[in-house]
Amino acid sequence: MKKVFCIGELLIDFVAEKQGNDLSRATHFTKKAGGAPANVACAISKLGGKSIFLGCVGDDPFGQFLLGVLKTEGVDVSMAQLSKTFTTLAFVSLAEDGERDFVFSRGADKELEYDPTLRKSLKGNILHLGAATALLGGSLEKAYGKYLFDGLTKDMFISFDPNFRSDLWKENEEQFIKKCMPFIEKSHLCKFSLEEAQLLSGKDDVNQACDFFHKMGAKIITVTLGKEGTLLSLTDSKKLIPSIEVSPVDTTGAGDAFIGCLLYQISDLGNFDPVFQDCDVLEKMVVMANKAGAITTTNYGAIPSLPTKEQLEK
Repeated sequence: MKKVFCIGELLIDFVAEKQGNDLSRATHFTKKAGGAPANVACAISKLGGKSIFLGCVGDDPFGQFLLGVLKTEGVDVSMAQLSKTFTTLAFVSLAEDGERDFVFSRGADKELEYDPTLRKSLKGNILHLGAATALLGGSLEKAYGKYLFDGLTKDMFISFDPNFRSDLWKENEEQFIKKCMPFIEKSHLCKFSLEEAQLLSGKDDVNQACDFFHKMGAKIITVTLGKEGTLLSLTDSKKLIPSIEVSPVDTTGAGDAFIGCLLYQISDLGNFDPVFQDCDVLEKMVVMANKAGAITTTNYGAIPSLPTKEQLEK
């Protein structure tokens, strides 16, 4: 089984307790562990995979809490870094349909330093670049680019999820698009939401968006479409893979559960050839990943809601 290295933010989600209220009206919040790469790492570990988290938290009670949560979920946090800067915080409200509203208070996550000693560990494994904050500057952004280079030179399977957050890129979307391009060009697998696919390609039609990304160099593309399922796009074929029906209460972490489940299955192959050579293998993987994402929406909180292997096999 291959190891999956997940790079980016680990943060505190302060979730408004009264579901349906917006943040301006919320008065009580519950502390939860969050951050897209951390969620993905937990999703992989919970399914029985080997995930390693590379990120930075504050050397404070919040940071210790977060690392403790990941350890409990079986994630390797031995390469995580501590900073004197406060741990990054996100304030989250949930609408009645389970959709989210975010406000970020950015802290230690931006201070992740590139560690060249990891290069030997990376060889032949999987690199997941799925941070929401990595392209906002700081040493994290520099490390992100260097790990991409390492992934290319160390024969890694590279996965990219732009994790666009409108609140983080207000009136600066063009910069976000520009910064994403090298990662789309070099990654083997790109996971987008419909909004991200349209924004980054400039195409309203999702099929045209996928064609645009393939021309850039992306080999495998998944576009998650909520209850409609996922569009799986390869250079020579496209197929809409349906999801299961659920009654969502919280969509936080659904996309992370999807890509985490997909990467777990790829890691479990032992080698990456079937992913590129057998469409049926990929389709079956996406079916399972859709199920993982759907199950995650049926409970509150991303990490506690991530499914186990037993749940997926029911």
